[in-house]
Parts: sequence; C-alpha cells; structure tokens
Amino acid sequence: MSEIRLYVTTTEKKAGQVLDLMTPVFEDEELPIATTEIDEKNDVWEASIYLYAADEDEVRGRFEALLKPTFADLAIQKEVLPDIDWIAKSLEGLKPVRAGRFLVHGSHDRDKVGPSDIAIEIEAGQAFGTGHHGTTAGCLETIEKVVASRRVRNALDLGTGSGVLAIAVRKLRNIPVLATDIDPIAVRVAKENVRSNGIASGVTLETAPGFHSTAFSRHGPFDLIIANILARPLIKMAPQLVAHLAPGGSVILSGILAEQRWKVLAAYNGASLRHVRTIWRNGWVTIHLDRP
Repeated sequence: MSEIRLYVTTTEKKAGQVLDLMTPVFEDEELPIATTEIDEKNDVWEASIYLYAADEDEVRGRFEALLKPTFADLAIQKEVLPDIDWIAKSLEGLKPVRAGRFLVHGSHDRDKVGPSDIAIEIEAGQAFGTGHHGTTAGCLETIEKVVASRRVRNALDLGTGSGVLAIAVRKLRNIPVLATDIDPIAVRVAKENVRSNGIASGVTLETAPGFHSTAFSRHGPFDLIIANILARPLIKMAPQLVAHLAPGGSVILSGILAEQRWKVLAAYNGASLRHVRTIWRNGWVTIHLDRP
C-alpha cells in the first residue's frame, strides 16, 4: 500500500506544540509522528504524521480538528512517499555504527570489526533496533557506562525488538538478562539474533504483553531495566516499571523525542527515581535514572 505524509510548516516552538497535540491522539494507533527542522536560519520546521493513502480522509479530518482551536492558520500539506523496498535499501547503504565500544553491523561488514570492538551483528529489516536509530545508539552508550560503574547482577530489556540491547548487556557481563516484547515475531527474531551472536545461554526471551506477565516476578527484581519504547507508554508504566527495580538499581529509558523528555522525567521523578544523565542523538534522548 502506498504511504503519504501529512504535515504543517511552522516554527520550532509551534511544531513542538502541534506534536504535543498529536501524541495522545495518534501514538496509540502506531501512526508515526515527528518534527523536522527544514531551515535553521529562518526557524522553519515541519510537524508530520505518516499514514497509508487509504486512510487519508479520516486522518486528515482528525488532524484538522486538532489544529482548529489553536492553529487554524496552519495549512495541512501532503507528500506522497515513494514505494521503496526499504529492507533492500537499508542493507545497501547500511554502515557499521559505533556506540562506545560497541560496533553494530550487518553480516556484510564483518571485516570492519576491530580487535577491541564489542561486535553485535544485526541484519537490517528484521525488527526495530539495528543500532542506527538514535534511541538504540543512545541506549548502547548508556549501558556501557552503567555496567562499568555499578554492580549489575541481572537486567531486563523491556520491548526488546531485535534483541540488540539484551545482547549488548550479556556481552559486557556474564549475568542473566530477561528480554521481553509484546510482539511474538520480534521475540522470534531476537532469539535468532542472540544465537547468531554466539550467546548460548543467559538471555531469556519471552512474549509479555504487560507487567501482569509472570516473567517479571520470576526473573526480577532487576538491577538494570532498559526500556526503549515510546514516551507515552513509558510515562504510563512508570510505577509498575519502578516496582520491578531492585534497590540501588538503574533505569535506561529511550524512544523519547527531545521535547517529550520533561514529561518522562516528571513521571519517573514522581516514582522516586533520580536523574543521572541524558544523551542526545538526532532529536531523540536516552535518559539514565537510578534508585537512591
């Protein structure tokens, strides 16, 4: 099915405000939304929503209704996105990505791995998390810092996707890692990736639709919890996530747009966690917090 982008052109501040309006309406429907800088000098930004062309009338109507009370002057524009085999395209141009000592690469770049690299081999297009997205790279950098500076006896990779973060933890430390996802296909792919990265044991992968799953109580509480998801579900799950964190434990959160960070921080500060650091990558942030 062909895809389109509906967007408005405005300033950075207003684009952020439009994104805030769209987030509670469209995020749960898994319709990607984003802000993009077009012209830094003249403060030109776009706020966009991506969708299938067949859904244009319905989504456009809701988008217009959101804008009308405050931004009635912003005209909704449309871009038809080209039909591209994104898996083939991503493999064609995918370069190894370095995040700290980690080098995330495809099988076509095994020769790029150096003797001091911690190599993680992930093929593009299998599941979210090849290391090329700012959220995954930010998590990898933070994982290395946390594991090097704290005693971590077990870990949880919540919303594991490709399994890259669980693999990273296990390659750094010989500790048990629970990796969960709501998508059974992602869990299957992650299992394949764990095996292909030479990890025979120590990483448990389970399909878990929420914290009511017994997987968390069976394997927790956790010294380290990594959740690379989206801001809104991270905010909602803050009390439950922290309930599974061991005393003195650390939390790494990502999938958060820069302008959403304050809401996420407020939710986790409210759950008695302390902010340690924030890493910025391509408009996304990764937040490290701990339990005093």
